[in-house]
Amino acid sequence: MSGNLLEWFKKGFTFEKYTNQMTINKEEMLSIYDRYTLNEDDVAFLEKLQDKQLKVIALTEDWCGDALVNNPILMKITEASNMEVRFLLRDQNLELMDQYLTNGTSRAIPIYIFIDQKGEEKAVWGPRAQKIQKIVDQERAALPANDAPDFKEKQMEMYGKFRNAYLNDESVWETISYSIITQLKGKDLHH
Repeated sequence: MSGNLLEWFKKGFTFEKYTNQMTINKEEMLSIYDRYTLNEDDVAFLEKLQDKQLKVIALTEDWCGDALVNNPILMKITEASNMEVRFLLRDQNLELMDQYLTNGTSRAIPIYIFIDQKGEEKAVWGPRAQKIQKIVDQERAALPANDAPDFKEKQMEMYGKFRNAYLNDESVWETISYSIITQLKGKDLHH
């Protein structure tokens, strides 16, 4: 299994290459990337990880609203910690995706797999920050029943609200960044 993850990593696109092949959400994603800055404490922690030379496999797709907001924040984190990232398109890499299902069933993305030089998995994050997931769950629970006449309309409203928050609410970006960095802090990466 371990050698495998390095193979997957080598198959992936760089951020530039991934961005260039995007047909949806490209400008929006780059606008978050341009506007988001890590706080000094986080940068200090991430700089300590530089000598670990971790790599990240990001399972993603350009149409995914969660990837739209999480990917640029991941990039800021990996730039500060000097981690190389490679992007794999979920639908072309289901064999890997199916090893990282959410709740054992869902091919939810993005999923970030942090590996060391040997290809050993060190941490996994995704598809959402827990705090964001809670809000999504609450909003979903408040929707009318699937077969209600206004279900589709209310669902679209909900998606619009999330998209707007993802694009413009800096506290959402902070929450995501905090969640990814906390996941890295929780792992003993100093060996």
